[in-house]
Amino acid sequence: MERTCMSTRAIRPFTANHQQCAMGTYPFMFGSTTDFQPVVDAIIAPYNWDEYASMFFPQAFKLAFTARQAEQNGEKEKACDRSSALYRIARFPAPRSPKQHEAWNLGKQVFYKGASYVPPFPHSPTPPSLLTPHSLLPIPILPISIPHPNYLPSEPPLIPASLLLPPSPHPLPLLIILTGLDGYRTELSVWQTPLSRFSIATLVLEIPGTGDSPSLPSDPLSPDRLMSSLFSYISTALPTVNSSNVIIWGFSTGGYYSLRAAHTHPSHLLGSVSLGGGCHHMFDETWLRNVNHLEYPFDLAHTLAHKFGYGDNLDQFIKEGKSKFSLLDSGILDQESCKTLVVNGDLDEIFPVEDLYLAVKDKNGNVRKNTEFKVVEGRKHMGEPESFGVILEWIHGLWGLKAGVDEFKKGVLEGLPFKPKY
Repeated sequence: MERTCMSTRAIRPFTANHQQCAMGTYPFMFGSTTDFQPVVDAIIAPYNWDEYASMFFPQAFKLAFTARQAEQNGEKEKACDRSSALYRIARFPAPRSPKQHEAWNLGKQVFYKGASYVPPFPHSPTPPSLLTPHSLLPIPILPISIPHPNYLPSEPPLIPASLLLPPSPHPLPLLIILTGLDGYRTELSVWQTPLSRFSIATLVLEIPGTGDSPSLPSDPLSPDRLMSSLFSYISTALPTVNSSNVIIWGFSTGGYYSLRAAHTHPSHLLGSVSLGGGCHHMFDETWLRNVNHLEYPFDLAHTLAHKFGYGDNLDQFIKEGKSKFSLLDSGILDQESCKTLVVNGDLDEIFPVEDLYLAVKDKNGNVRKNTEFKVVEGRKHMGEPESFGVILEWIHGLWGLKAGVDEFKKGVLEGLPFKPKY
């Protein structure tokens, strides 16, 4: 019965979220409804995650074949392989079976190959004030492996990430994007090309327990070790980046880690953004016992248990999670921080909005030093889409970008939705 219930929830993205797919917004970027429709037509309550993932492979193979043909014919833009969108949903919300892991690995391969063919600013004109010689050239999103000297023997010694470095005669500001529970670096890369229009370097990496993160998910200190390795790499191996001009932006569960980094590594950051992240009540037993039936279209509590290193043992995660990972109980929130912005929707059903207030106010009710917040009324998790404008405006002010704030917001946001040309 449990498997049947989970599989029924697994097909909700295609029934309840048809509009998001049609619009090309998260998590359906780089695909179209026509890409997914054959899969939807074939899915009938798959029995397990392997069966669920397998339903996507035939259509993904078909799209990959089309891309290879276009590549052979020299049609570079048409060769941008949309099968990555199929593999993404096949491994959603997290790879927990052999076929889902296969989908993740195949998705990475076709993503990076397709990313090398993506035009610099697809389907949107470049504002006149931003026209430069490199505006007419594709800027590739590169897969890189960052040395991780602070790793434990049980952790891999490298940090896989996606890097985009726009050409510039001056040191670039760097935005580190921390991915979420289900959106990995192959998805959050959707921000990289639009931001490159404004000569902003971007580095995207996964959080512990997701994607290819080397961090031991059950160890609360593993993200701190990773951040130390990451900032060492930025200061020594990226000479075109201004290491004193770095902002970190965590999406959803990644917001937990960007908030943590704001307090554990404040001297390395100009600013930190936590979008929809939790910090304490996200580990409450009552919340975790009920969250599977709220906003998230999959089994959120079980996926979080898997992400934090507990596998299928939800009860053990509920028993130990708060004492191990709470940023409040650990005292991390009381440490000095860099400038920090915390944003969420007041109707969030993935992480309780009460965590936002704990993150920005101390036990006396005073706003913590260097901390700002925005609650988007009437919106659910992450306060989309209004939250994006709030954050981009904050980043614009922190960096003092040459482009006007409205031009910056419009230039970035108009590059996010995916509209297929073929």
